[in-house]
Amino acid sequence: MQDPQGQPPVSPSVDPAKTEASSDESWARHTLQQLAFAHLKEQQTARRWKVGLRVAWLVLLALVFWQAFSYSSPASHPSMPHTAMVAVVGEIGSETEASAENVMSSMRRALEDSGSQALVLLINSPGGSPVQAGLINDEIVRLRALHNKPIYAVVEESCASAAYYIAAAADRIYVDKASIVGSIGVLMDGFGFTELMNKLGVERRLMTAGTNKGFLDPFSPQTEPQRKHAQAMLDQIHHQFIAAVKKGRGDRLKETPEMFSGLFWSGQQAVDLGLADSLGSLEGVARDVVKAPEVIDYTQRENVAERLVKRFGAAVGEGTVRALRHSTGLR
Repeated sequence: MQDPQGQPPVSPSVDPAKTEASSDESWARHTLQQLAFAHLKEQQTARRWKVGLRVAWLVLLALVFWQAFSYSSPASHPSMPHTAMVAVVGEIGSETEASAENVMSSMRRALEDSGSQALVLLINSPGGSPVQAGLINDEIVRLRALHNKPIYAVVEESCASAAYYIAAAADRIYVDKASIVGSIGVLMDGFGFTELMNKLGVERRLMTAGTNKGFLDPFSPQTEPQRKHAQAMLDQIHHQFIAAVKKGRGDRLKETPEMFSGLFWSGQQAVDLGLADSLGSLEGVARDVVKAPEVIDYTQRENVAERLVKRFGAAVGEGTVRALRHSTGLR
C-alpha cells in the first residue's frame, strides 16, 4: 500500500532500550513467580510433614497401648495340668531372644502358673555369653526351690558351651542320640595385624591413658604380661563353669581328663559320660516323665506388635531428621 505520493509507508522504529527493559521485566516477573511457587511448595511440604508426624505418633501410641493391654500370658488365669516349656534357641546374649532377661522372665511365668506340673527348657543353642548363662543357671536353682517343681532340659540339635552351663542346673537332661553336647570351655578370640603393618610400612598411632588400655587392639603388639592377664581371667571363668557343672550333675559325671577341655560329644556319648541322663524328646518327657502331655509354651518372644513399634519408631525418627534437615536447608 502506498501513500498519496506513491511512496511505501515507513515502519515505526523499535527502541532497543525499551525492548531490553521489557525483557528484564519479564525475567523478573518469571523469577518472582518461581520463588513464590517454591515458597508455597515448601509450606505445603512442611504442613504435610507436621500432619504426617502427628498421625505417625498417634499410630505408634495406639500400637504401644494395643501391645500393653492385649497381651495375655498363660499364667494370667488358672489352667489345667500341663507341662510348661521355655525355649532357649540361638546365641545366648544380652541382646538376643535367649537373653537372661527373656529366659528368666519366661521361667518365672511358667512356674507361677498353678497348672504347670514341671518346666522343660527346650535347648537348641551353640552357646554365647557366660554371664547370661550364669544368671540363668542361678535363677533355675532359685526357682526350683521356690516353687518345688522339677525343671528338665531337653536338647534338640545342640547344647554347647554357655547353653550347657544353663542345662547343668536342671534336674535331668534329655538329649537326642545325635545331639551335640558339651564344649565346657571359655574362649576369647581376635586378630593381630602388627607383622602385616610392619611389612606395609604402616604406623599405628594409638593414644591411651593407662598402660594396658589398648592391649586388645588388633593393630598393637600384645605383651607377655597382658597375655598372662587375659589367660588368668579366662581360667577363672572356666573354673566357674566347671564348678557349676559339677554342682548340677554331681556324682552322675564320669569325669575324664578331656571332659572340661572344650571338647563336645554326641548325645549318646554325653549320656555315657554322665553329661546327660537319657535319650528323650519334649513330647516324650511331657508324656512319660511329667505325666502331663499337654505342653504350653511360655517363651517370651518379640511379637509382631513389638517389631512394628520398633520399626515404626525408627522410621518416624528418620523422617523427623529429614524434615528438620529440609526445613533448615541442611542436606
